[in-house]
Amino acid sequence: MSDFLYIDLLIEGRNFVLNPGNEPTLCNNSQSIGQDIVHSILESGLTTDLIAERSPTLRGDIFTQLELLIESDERIEPGSVVINEESPTRLWITASTWDFGPLSVRAEL
Repeated sequence: MSDFLYIDLLIEGRNFVLNPGNEPTLCNNSQSIGQDIVHSILESGLTTDLIAERSPTLRGDIFTQLELLIESDERIEPGSVVINEESPTRLWITASTWDFGPLSVRAEL
């Protein structure tokens, strides 16, 4: 098993996950990277634009901006990001990381 290069507090449903002792649960490596990707998407404000936009052309532009945002993370291999829209408020993101291989995360808008 690889070393823990990235360690973070685990967040699910926009809340910290607590263990039975009411202490925050930790996540590491690819799970931490995936969590960082979701948070960067939510903090970018692009999701608000995506939900509000109805034009297929302009929605495509927002998806391109999201891909560029994700690829700006130095841990992600450029050109490996794919974003699928599961529903109007849910995105499925797949990408490849340099250190941990493929990564898949779901972003709830």
